[in-house]
Amino acid sequence: MSGEPRRGPWYLLTGLLIGLALGLLGAWVIAPVQYVDTAPASLRADFKDQYRSLIAFAYLASDDLGRAQSRLALLGDADPAGALNLQAQNALSIGDPNGSAYALARLADALRQSPVENNITPTPTLLAPATERPTSGATITPTRRPTVTFTPIFTLTPRPTRTPTPTVGAAFILDSQESLCEAGRLEGLLQIEIQNAAGQPVPGAEIVISWAAGEEHFYTGLKPELGNGYADFVMKPEVGYSLRLVSGGQPVSNLSAPLCQTSGGDTYYGGIRLLFKQQK
Repeated sequence: MSGEPRRGPWYLLTGLLIGLALGLLGAWVIAPVQYVDTAPASLRADFKDQYRSLIAFAYLASDDLGRAQSRLALLGDADPAGALNLQAQNALSIGDPNGSAYALARLADALRQSPVENNITPTPTLLAPATERPTSGATITPTRRPTVTFTPIFTLTPRPTRTPTPTVGAAFILDSQESLCEAGRLEGLLQIEIQNAAGQPVPGAEIVISWAAGEEHFYTGLKPELGNGYADFVMKPEVGYSLRLVSGGQPVSNLSAPLCQTSGGDTYYGGIRLLFKQQK
């Protein structure tokens, strides 16, 4: 009507904003999207860490490396052993609140020693092939798919509280270096033992080993059955390494797996044992 005031475009904009706000409220608060049965590879980084910890605890209880490799493959890590080792180091750096560092390191060490570490892929779920359609009048009986049974994660007894890393004091010096030629042992195994001035093992000491193609950090105390001041690293044949302690001290260079010989004349690569002691 001519006497009726004309409405401007503002009421349309207001309605659009109100509708948008109600839509966001419904999508984010009232009925948010929930992801169910998502693939482990699509998990958030912290959830992947929890998944690795559960796998490591299960391996520690069952010693089933094949099952652990299959589960880790679902995460899609390019280097599963490296990811486990890095997570163990991060856990130690914050005091290992859930006691997972040891289990993670044990599984990483087992993967490094396994020749099929990088060849494990998730086993695909195979569907039954389609059968020919029955002739007219035949009764079709649907076949139920088998129920997947998941192996429960074992409950472990909590480990004792980790011994705190000692404060920085006097530097550590190389007390002894020994080449080991023992047939049957892991070839190229570099064993490091660190003791304080009183001759007691030092857990949680950070060690850096480097070579021409890279560098790796690892810690003592991840294998308490071998000693709280013990750590090891597998050297590749004919590769030179340099080693140093982050807490300071005497670095060691020109480390390489020694060539050993059996009584029958066969050759193999031995290992090295280093003992560091803190100066008084």
